[in-house]
Amino acid sequence: MKRVAVLTSGGDAPGMNAAIRAVVRTGVSLGLEMLGVRHGFTGLIAGDFIPLGPRSVGGIIQRGGTVLGTSRCPAFLTDAGQQTAVEQLRDRDVSGLIVIGGNGSQAGAHALASRGVAVAGVASTIDNDLPGSDVTIGATTALDIALEAIDRLRVTASAHGRVFLVELMGRRCGYLALIAGITGGAEAIVIPEIPQDPEKIATTVREAYARGKSHAIVVIAEGAERNADALSRYFTEHAERLGFELRVTKLGHVQRGGSPCAFDRLTATLLGAAAVEQLQAGRHGILLGMVDGRVTPSALADVVGREKPLDARLIQLARALTE
Repeated sequence: MKRVAVLTSGGDAPGMNAAIRAVVRTGVSLGLEMLGVRHGFTGLIAGDFIPLGPRSVGGIIQRGGTVLGTSRCPAFLTDAGQQTAVEQLRDRDVSGLIVIGGNGSQAGAHALASRGVAVAGVASTIDNDLPGSDVTIGATTALDIALEAIDRLRVTASAHGRVFLVELMGRRCGYLALIAGITGGAEAIVIPEIPQDPEKIATTVREAYARGKSHAIVVIAEGAERNADALSRYFTEHAERLGFELRVTKLGHVQRGGSPCAFDRLTATLLGAAAVEQLQAGRHGILLGMVDGRVTPSALADVVGREKPLDARLIQLARALTE
């Protein structure tokens, strides 16, 4: 193996730059020529490659986002798009490709692997919904941002005696909402994995006030059956009967843009370095993730198309703490 390329794909996540840095510097230390692909699979199809060296990735470990850029690429879902990507790699004599991203990105990596490309994936998504890694790059920083927001909103909620509905990202996975709700002391947590009757949530809020609380925080995952907008409409329609005033806050992409925390920087560095080392050793078609605190490779074929369930113990804990 002489030349390796790296790209970031899908939603950006704090720590992607740390992973890029580790990939490049580890590759150079092993005598490899390193290339970056700009704008994910879109750039791969277009042949948008740039040379990368140790100085190219200097000063980026603390930065959020991705210096290589990212994109959603519908063209890559087609046979023609994937074949063009393979040809772009072959034309540049690229021996291996590292894909940093989440579910869709690793599905793309697997598609390339099935076409003969030596690929290693790096688990990176704030949603933490990717099998093959207990915690993915970016999830911990996104949680820290959500927790800070919840703490700040609690101050205002208490001052005005209000209920705040706080909606977090996570697509169809409730991980961010579950952990932020537990650590933020939410009075109720609403996630896709556990459908909840709005009347039960309203009862929980009323009981909180009855116990003497001056506020209530309800943390909601964006992919829940009833998201913040749906719950807000319901509570507004029944405001006179329910007897409380509420406000809605959606964090949205604010959760993506933070400077990565120490854990995400370290995880990204370990996984990025391991991806290069695995390719150099001739092992590919894999995803590098953290399992039980250790860097662990999983076959992309075993990861793609699967859903990672939430820890049942955490769900039970959340129920106990909010009832």
